Amino acid sequence: MFNKKTIQDVDLEGKRILVRVDFNVPIKEGVVGDDTRIRASLPTLQYILSHGGTSILCSHLGRPDGEPKPEFSLRPVAAHLSTLLGQPVKFAGDCIGPIAEKAVNDLSQGQVLLLENTRFHSGEKKNDPEMAKELANLADIYVNDAFGSAHRAHASTEGVAKFLPSVAGLLMEKEIVYLGQAIADPARPFIAILGGAKISDKIGVIRNLLEKADQVMIGGGMANTFFKAQGYPVGDSLAEDESLGIARDLLHQAENRLRLPVDVVIADRFENAADRRVISMGPIPQGWRILDIGPETVQRFEKSIQGAGTIVWNGPMGVFEFPRFAEGTFSLAKAVADSNAITIIGGGDSVAAVKEAGLAEKITHISTGGGASLEMLEGKVLPGLAALADKD
Repeated sequence: MFNKKTIQDVDLEGKRILVRVDFNVPIKEGVVGDDTRIRASLPTLQYILSHGGTSILCSHLGRPDGEPKPEFSLRPVAAHLSTLLGQPVKFAGDCIGPIAEKAVNDLSQGQVLLLENTRFHSGEKKNDPEMAKELANLADIYVNDAFGSAHRAHASTEGVAKFLPSVAGLLMEKEIVYLGQAIADPARPFIAILGGAKISDKIGVIRNLLEKADQVMIGGGMANTFFKAQGYPVGDSLAEDESLGIARDLLHQAENRLRLPVDVVIADRFENAADRRVISMGPIPQGWRILDIGPETVQRFEKSIQGAGTIVWNGPMGVFEFPRFAEGTFSLAKAVADSNAITIIGGGDSVAAVKEAGLAEKITHISTGGGASLEMLEGKVLPGLAALADKD
């Protein structure tokens, strides 16, 4: 699954290249907010330009439910991309049909065109072969560089690959190399750090990583469900009663590889100004809730992190949006950044924490796909990746 052809394996000279990018970015009053995903596509677009190709870009944005809605238009992204690329980016008011065809036919070699939101058509999410065929008719080669959408079998991510020679972009290749490698053949010790609110979102990931990792460290709200499964009252903490059986199974499966916090930071209400206490893990008093891992847990986790060969981190250790309950997350972010391990971070909140701490530059690889990186860590086949040509 990880041995895929990339744009470096095909001749781009004089060809029209349909590139599936992930430009699902925040737009407010016609201006792009966080442009991380747009910047992540630049190496692929610059490679195509420098090798004589003409780029036709397609992406989804938001959830317009299969019909054109002006607030979900990609037009502002074309303007923003022009600035980043240093050359004009043309825009087509549709991604298929006469408008798209005319825009493509009017392109000169080396130009860049961004098509309108693929989700303005209901055929996108249905993976409609007709829509996929229309997209394919616009180009000679298909490049998927949208790792964040690779776990979806949509017309522009999976369907189109049936009608054109299809390869991975440079960003997709990077994700395959790091996430694929982390699962298939990690440098050891291999440590996984999992946080966030719910076990139910990450059951498959925990199961898969317990088989592959030397240690799986658990923090965040999901740790509470494990505590409750062990018989501890958790007070007013977030916990998933419907997942208690699964938590017990995972604890049983884990033997000594699953590590839970030994102390926690509790609060008497869910806000930054709450009364705050650090307690060793045990019964949580009624009216109190766990909002972060404690300093002893941080020390123990840090010690393991220092000796790791590979670290994969997904999900914060506490409610890091509240500064007084962010210490666990930020301390681990620093330990991960300072380690000599191959470090891979996926998932919006853990990525946000690393950026907020100013440590992003020190991480080996920050994944651009939350859902896709989770499914990859779960060992699932990603349709958008499976559809690409294998290396000979």
